[in-house]
Parts: sequence; structure tokens; C-alpha cells
Amino acid sequence: MTSPARRPRALIFIVAYYAESTILDVLRRIPALEAYEVEVLIIDDCSSDATFSSSDGLRKSGDYPHRLTVLSNAANQGYGGNQKLGYHYAIENKFDVVALLHGDGQYAPELLPELLGPLARGEADVVLGSRMLRRGGALKGGMPLYKFVGNRLLTSYQNRVLGSRLSEFHTGYKACTVAALRGIPFELNSNVFHFDTEIIIQFLRAHSRILEIPIPTHYGDEICRVDGLRYAWDVVNASTVARLQNYGLVYRRNFDVESLNPDNKHYLPKLDFLSTHSEALQEAPAGSVVMDIGCGPGHLCAPLHDQGCRVIGVDQFAPADTSAFDEFFVVDLNGASFPRHLRDVQTVFLLDIIEHLNSPEQFCDKLRRLAQENLQVRIVISTGNIGFFVTRLMLFLGQFNYNKRGILDLTHTRLFTFSSLRRLLKETGFVVEREIGIPAPAPLVVQSPFWQKMAMRIQGLLIKVSRGLFAYQMLMVVRPLPTLETLAAQTRRHSDDKSTAP
Repeated sequence: MTSPARRPRALIFIVAYYAESTILDVLRRIPALEAYEVEVLIIDDCSSDATFSSSDGLRKSGDYPHRLTVLSNAANQGYGGNQKLGYHYAIENKFDVVALLHGDGQYAPELLPELLGPLARGEADVVLGSRMLRRGGALKGGMPLYKFVGNRLLTSYQNRVLGSRLSEFHTGYKACTVAALRGIPFELNSNVFHFDTEIIIQFLRAHSRILEIPIPTHYGDEICRVDGLRYAWDVVNASTVARLQNYGLVYRRNFDVESLNPDNKHYLPKLDFLSTHSEALQEAPAGSVVMDIGCGPGHLCAPLHDQGCRVIGVDQFAPADTSAFDEFFVVDLNGASFPRHLRDVQTVFLLDIIEHLNSPEQFCDKLRRLAQENLQVRIVISTGNIGFFVTRLMLFLGQFNYNKRGILDLTHTRLFTFSSLRRLLKETGFVVEREIGIPAPAPLVVQSPFWQKMAMRIQGLLIKVSRGLFAYQMLMVVRPLPTLETLAAQTRRHSDDKSTAP
């Protein structure tokens, strides 16, 4: 984490609110931490008691062994809002690690070495102090039974929907590397108590290495300021939304961790079930030349090569390895001209691309003109169906949730139904030879093979009933019609042939 020549810089961050009776004891219990260059930061959240003055008095006395910074918010920021300020301080002042303590003494400062150690050794990115790791320890430490049961129920639900295996989501004792903090948009989280849940969800979505250590439970005479029912609802809502975001049904910016760490990810391959990928492969004749426009990293290269095809890749970004392609071109489809002719191409794939373009009409016009040298080329086009019943239902409920993928992808500039896509293609000079309704990719989100098959079978039956209502995507196979220029040239050649005929 740091060079051997210097000690890691550690910020011990204490959130405080009406903690005049406990804050000095918490400060005195913080151990020496010789292995670190330590600063203790207290942010008093606009308390009207002596929390700030007593802490600042200790700072002024010069008797405290650590560097001590005491701040007070001009207006109450809430439990989550106060954490945001402390984490911002850690980032701005270039600390290596930061540990969160509560000013009411609920968590043991004596365990800071155990909390910080795995971070300094590079064994974890986040360390959570858990009161649930020792069997019966929470109740013996005075945790009320209703809080214990609520903690267990909520944690169990969160583990199930988030795919995690934490013993406790509801701890306020945690430490993390500042690098991990930089990788998550924590400033977008709630300002109230379920900030702790949201930041753990962000760490999970960022694939941070999370380690739990057992900590003792202590309940004294501190005032509980948490509305339990409201907190439980907020926790369930945040966890459920995070899971639904994986399916493209909702979108929350604070759970969009990938936007802070862009790596040009592309959609997953969908080759083993009915999908746009599997249907497109059936449209490519064996041994033909295929141009895959918007090919991404080349998910279709291997199966196309298995069919003896030659693959030409075209994409806005070049993958790290282009060796899977026979030819590859980097092109911005919104502006640049096509990099290559279509004279020897039998099939063009345009899978989930047209909805991303600034002007699908101009692109299709350009593609039709390019295809005039080879009017036998067949073009396979797919896009999401905005008429899908889930989207209609969400709209009925007042929701129109864009997401990172799916029908309402944030990067989509145009949305289509079967009729509007068909009309676009006909108006730009293509004849539609085949239309297919594609079901939602259940195998990507359902674990059980049995339920994968059932979900796909049920969707298939529903699509037969109403393709416009139950198809998640649509795929159309089209071929270009000759332009007026092509027809005029053909007319001249035909006329010349007739006039010179004996």
C-alpha cells in the first residue's frame, strides 16, 4: 500500500452528535498506533452541547498524543452527510486508510489495530467490525432483542438479494483504503442512517475485498436516534434497487460504480439460448464473409469461425486483442464514413447498435448507398422493444428508469417498437424479409437450469400471442433496395443493350 520507507497515513474519523459525556473517553481509548502516521478527526454535527468545545479544548491543550482536528458543521448534515465530509477530508488530504468511529462510545477504539491491519498489509480494501461473528455476543453485550432480530433478518435479506455473505450489514465500525473510497460515488448516498448500507453495497459492486473481524457489543445510556421501521424500509429499498439495477429495471447513480472506473465493458455473450446473438449466427451462411458492426470484444468471432466464416469487426473502440478478427476497423459510426466496401460481404450484423446512433436515418441511408455494389447482402438488425410489457407497466406506475443496459440504456438515443423500426427501415430503402421477437435473457439472471428453461418457454408462448407486447428485443433481417441512381444506371445499361441488340 505504501513504500517501506514511510508509515501509512491513517485517519481516525469520529462522527459526533450530542456526545459531550463520551467523546473525551473515546479519544483517550484510541491506542498509540505506532505503525501509522495518525490524525484524529472529529466532526461534530451541529450539536448544541459541549461536544465541540470539550474536544477542541483537548486539542488546544496540546496533551493529546495524536494530531487532533476538531470541526463542527454549521448545519446538521445527518449521520450519512457527516460521513461524507469525513471521507472527503481523507481523500483531499491524501490519507492511505480511514477508520470510522462513533463519538458515543458504542464501538471499541482499542480494536483499531485489528481494523487497520489488514488494510496496511494489503489483505483487504474494506474491513467491517461485526457484532454477529461471535455467537451470542451481541445479546450478551446488551443489544436489545428486537434490534438483534431485526439485524439478522435484514442482513439475511441483503445477503440473498446482493449475493453477499456478510455476517452484519449494520455496523458503524469500519475502515477502508482511501483508494477504495475514490472508486465509489459515496457523495450520492443518503444523508441518513442507511448510508452504511449504501456504502457497503457500493463496495460490493466495486468488487472491493471486504473482510469482517469480530468486535464486542456495547450498549450504554446513549440515545438511539434511529427510527427502526423507517431504517428497515430504507435498507430493504436500497438493497432491492441495487439488485434490480442489475436487470436494467431501475437506475440509481450512486450504485453505478462502473461509471467511475470505465473499462469499455460490453454486453455479455448470449449464445446458448434464444437471443439476438444465436439468431444472428443462423443468418450467416457457412463459409461467408460477415461484417460485425459494433462488435465489441468479438463475442461472435469464435462461433462464426467454427462456421468457416471470415469476420470483419467494426467498433468505436478497439478491444485489447483484435487477433480474433480477420479484419478490424475503429470507426465512430455517428460521423465517419464506412472504412470498407461491402462487395465481398454476404451478411452484416448490426446488433443493438442502431438505438445508440445520433441519427439512425442518416446511418441507414449511408448503409444502403454502400450496399449498392452488392444488393444481395443481408443485414441483421436488432434493438430493444420499448413496447415490452415490463416497460409499459413501469410507465403506467409513473416510472421511466434508464439504466446501464437493457431497453432503457442510458446511451440510447432512440427507442423503437416493431412498427417504428419497420417504418424506419422501409423509409430508408430496405425490404424486411424476416421479423423475430426475442425473449428477455433469463439465463443471464436465473441460476436454476429448470427455471431458465421455463422462463424461456413461457416467454416464447407469450411472444406468439403478442410479439409487440412480450418480445424484449426485436430482430429483423433486411436487404437493401436499389437507389434511384442505381436504377437509373441499370436503365441506361438495359437501354444500351436493347439498342445494340440485333
